[in-house]
Amino acid sequence: MKNLKLTLILLILVSLPVEAQCAMCRAVLESEEGQTAAKGINDGIIYLMAIPYILIGGIGYIIYRKYNTLKK
Repeated sequence: MKNLKLTLILLILVSLPVEAQCAMCRAVLESEEGQTAAKGINDGIIYLMAIPYILIGGIGYIIYRKYNTLKK
């Protein structure tokens, strides 16, 4: 369990910045001077993309915990 926690901490700390725009969105937003809308759209896309993974991970953790407590 200690290795899992260490791995998760390292994954969070060593994450790379990503840009999640499609080609059409990028072409439209690159014409803007300040690039604030492009950054906002990137953040929104990443936020929407992360929610399902967090939910599935949480459900998986609950199932794992219930399964292990029933064994003991």
